[in-house]
Amino acid sequence: MNKTGLWSVFRALSNRDYRLFFFGQGASLIGTWMQRIASKWLIYELTHSDFMLGLSAFLELMPVFLLSPISGVLSDKFNRRNILIIVQIMAMLQALTFAAITISGIVQVWQALALCCLLGIINSFEMPVRQAFVIDLVKDRSDLTNAIALNSLIFNVSRFIGPAIAGIITAALGTGVCFLINGISYIAIITAFLSMNPTDNKTVKSNNNILSDMKEGFLYCVRFIPIRDILILVSVIGLFGMTFPSLLPAFAVKVFVGGSHTFGTLVSAIGAGALLATIYLAARKSIDGIGKIINIAAYFLGISIIAFSFTTSISIAIPVLIISGFSMITVMASNNMVIQSIVDENKRGRVMSFYVMAFAGTAPIGSLLAGAMSSKIGPSMTLLIYGLACFITAVLVSVRLPRVKEIIDSKS
Repeated sequence: MNKTGLWSVFRALSNRDYRLFFFGQGASLIGTWMQRIASKWLIYELTHSDFMLGLSAFLELMPVFLLSPISGVLSDKFNRRNILIIVQIMAMLQALTFAAITISGIVQVWQALALCCLLGIINSFEMPVRQAFVIDLVKDRSDLTNAIALNSLIFNVSRFIGPAIAGIITAALGTGVCFLINGISYIAIITAFLSMNPTDNKTVKSNNNILSDMKEGFLYCVRFIPIRDILILVSVIGLFGMTFPSLLPAFAVKVFVGGSHTFGTLVSAIGAGALLATIYLAARKSIDGIGKIINIAAYFLGISIIAFSFTTSISIAIPVLIISGFSMITVMASNNMVIQSIVDENKRGRVMSFYVMAFAGTAPIGSLLAGAMSSKIGPSMTLLIYGLACFITAVLVSVRLPRVKEIIDSKS
């Protein structure tokens, strides 16, 4: 594949195994986003509670915080592709179970919450391994940062398409059909994994137990200043910046006086901004200057969330959410690029598990807090506070940026 001009944005696709992963994951993720939207809408329909929305997000994401370090150790010790095949099959069974009880009309709130928690357990073993697996699919290491950006691209293309489809299907056929489509969509990524012949990850030969290996990875993250600072930033953004979409069903109904289609439109707006961000990052050749980009994006994320908290018109909300999506993914994907470029290979799985803990593991706390705060002070005031937290974090990043840049430059 020609790696110049427009094709440079997609240069990692010249690697066959990564190409299989890209298209298989893309098909599966559309179904995943359909289920994510449908499950939130189902719970809101059953309860009409902002708090229950936050609780469902908490149950789906808290296992990631608790179990990801174990997944990181497994990722460094065992074949990553085999782990991913197992967890994808488990996720498919979870989706089909959700579909069965919803379509049959017997679904209850506790069942929906339990299945959200089960998906969180599955994701806690999938997300860190998938993050570390990328390097096994890219033969030319100069394509690594592009592959990471394209991972975000497929995630956010599906984030744009999935919610829009889910809104239409939910209104016409019900949430159960969305769960069914998601279950079927896993066939694409499972087939892709089975068709691959990736470079085996260089597994860590260690007689240590899991706790000792986790401790080794943790101390590495703490002592390596750029990774430590990145994980702190990602944790704060994960807590406040990544969780504000959990309140969008409440905004759709209470502020914009809409329904499931309005909710899907709002989520798709975030996805559109995220898509633009990943195209921008995929076109970059290296991580040079990425620190300043992360800082600027953090500022814009805070400002856009604050602006959305004051919005009462959906025509204004959509462009504001596009900016939020662009800023959010620029911060997260750029930090991922930096970590993957500077981490020691024999600790990649464990470091990526702490990265996943930082952005996804803090999200359940943020979602639960958002639901509780929204029940007391309303969704608009809650997001104002969340936006201010992101803005203050951007200020602190500005102070730390020169020191972190100096260490990254010396490492690379």
